[in-house]
Amino acid sequence: MWQSYMNGLLVALGLIMAIGAQNAFVLAQSLRREHHLPVAALCVTCDALLVAAGVFGLATLLAQSPLLLSIARWGGAGFLLWYGSLALRRACSKQSLQQDEKQVVRSLRAVLLSALAVTLLNPHVYLDTVLLIGSLGAQQSVPGAYVVGAASASLLWFFTLAIGAAWLAPWLARPSTWRILDVLVATMMFSVAIQLIVSG
Repeated sequence: MWQSYMNGLLVALGLIMAIGAQNAFVLAQSLRREHHLPVAALCVTCDALLVAAGVFGLATLLAQSPLLLSIARWGGAGFLLWYGSLALRRACSKQSLQQDEKQVVRSLRAVLLSALAVTLLNPHVYLDTVLLIGSLGAQQSVPGAYVVGAASASLLWFFTLAIGAAWLAPWLARPSTWRILDVLVATMMFSVAIQLIVSG
């Protein structure tokens, strides 16, 4: 059981720490101190559910359906291009994500809906959690322990990211920092979208 748990923990950590749309969103929300803990909790929940779905059968279903994978690829590419454009527009703005009294704080519902979009409309999430982590978990001696291990990795990573970034916010919350962050987010979104389109 512990071997399956550790396998899930290590595999998930290795994948989740890569820079991606989800991590960029959690980091941005944490620097804003805008509902960052609920966002982290939502990301952990989504990852755990997707890994469980992959381990217990969805990985095989998606692997056998080129149509579903194609829909996920093109829909995800469109979303990433749109989200990257928003980040690039913010980077070019004079008010580029400044953390001051004039900053409009979005509602918890709006932020969580954005987090859901970043998580569920990004096909890389499915490739990582459902197909890769899930297919590996299906081969474990104790698949349930593997799912718990992967969920533990997600919990550790996202809450470390959320709490750590929020703690550093007084030093990081400068207009130049926000502009750099938005440029990096836009670059990452565009590059992933192009990779998805080219791979098709």
